[in-house]
Amino acid sequence: MKKYELLSIIKPNMDAEEADKVIAKIEEIVKSLGGSVTSTDKMGRKKLAHDIQNFRDGHYVAQRLELAPDKVAEFKRQLSLNDNILRTMFMEESKVSA
Repeated sequence: MKKYELLSIIKPNMDAEEADKVIAKIEEIVKSLGGSVTSTDKMGRKKLAHDIQNFRDGHYVAQRLELAPDKVAEFKRQLSLNDNILRTMFMEESKVSA
């Protein structure tokens, strides 16, 4: 299992409860692929640098997760199918020591 970070921007026209359902759906996808979500940070509603699908802001969520490398492509595919997610940034967690 490798460690990854996922930053998602959820559509702003959803209330907090609906956004939580989208976050739960992401966690459900990770679990169905044999991984686990280790932390979730709801950063709240923030303004976007530029419009995405005519939205000027969105609900930002950062998640740390563990997933097998061979499941990453399927995870990204399933994320792209969710219409409530405007944008995602998925990266491998760096192993930088201070």
